[in-house]
Amino acid sequence: MEWMLNSNLLRKLDMQDLMVFIAVYDQSSVTEVSETLFVSQSTVSYSLKKLRTSFEDELFINTRAGMRPTYKASTMYGHVQKILESINLCHAGGQAFDPTQKAVTVNVCAPEYFEQLILPRLLKNFDRADLPVIVNVRKLETEIPADDLREGRLDLVICFGPHFHRAHKDFKTQMLLEDDLVCVFDKRAAPREAVFSLQSFVERRHVFPMPWTSDTNMIDGWLARQAHKRQVVARANSYSAALKMIAGTDFIVTLPRRVQKLLAPAAVFGHCEAPNGLPGFTLDMQWNETSEQDSANTWFREQVVKVCAEQGLL
Repeated sequence: MEWMLNSNLLRKLDMQDLMVFIAVYDQSSVTEVSETLFVSQSTVSYSLKKLRTSFEDELFINTRAGMRPTYKASTMYGHVQKILESINLCHAGGQAFDPTQKAVTVNVCAPEYFEQLILPRLLKNFDRADLPVIVNVRKLETEIPADDLREGRLDLVICFGPHFHRAHKDFKTQMLLEDDLVCVFDKRAAPREAVFSLQSFVERRHVFPMPWTSDTNMIDGWLARQAHKRQVVARANSYSAALKMIAGTDFIVTLPRRVQKLLAPAAVFGHCEAPNGLPGFTLDMQWNETSEQDSANTWFREQVVKVCAEQGLL
């Protein structure tokens, strides 16, 4: 790998050693270097010892006229200068957005999954830190609202993956988490098996929550590929509404496992594994590349990732 060091000896160097190298090269005097860098002469001598060991060269020869650089030191000088300049650029560049200094409104297009699992914790974090952040959420439709993202009417899209939406090469994508699906039912209508067979799954009547609008959702698309179809008796706008619809019936609802843990209390609902082969999914963030330059957008995405990490979702 290009970033690996040629020698383990180089690991022992630090920024002060490189500063000593430049200062000795420029000033030729250990005494002057110690005064310039506000360190003791013994510290300068120790840094020189580390440099000589690490680069396997004397680097500076002590003469009456001062410290004279060797050929190797002369070839290193420009490179070491660039290292220090690059470190300064890293420190100065890309100043992070400070929400305490400026109120921000973030427009997000996302499914209910995001509103249930991530947004509540995100808002609590903002409230606890007394940050003036407003989050407006628009429901995710069949396709990603690409034009709104490109033209700045939306800052961020949270969507399911992989391959549930048409890809846009000009957008950046980051996976937030992975999840799978489980079957949820009223406890009094529990199936006999611990895992639904495909046949049992399609024989039961289903309530279909639509936390995002889609012509081919992940369950029915998979069933169609198995040459099967399920009977959907009702479509709901939310997970919680779907759970209310199955209470007291033998209907089932297939939910993301994380949503089932959050919204389906064990006192009322049971759950079992979905048929073998029913694929899981990812939750992804997508944003316009030009918003990479927008520090507020970058900051908000970092807060979303932090919430996923805090809740053990990553």
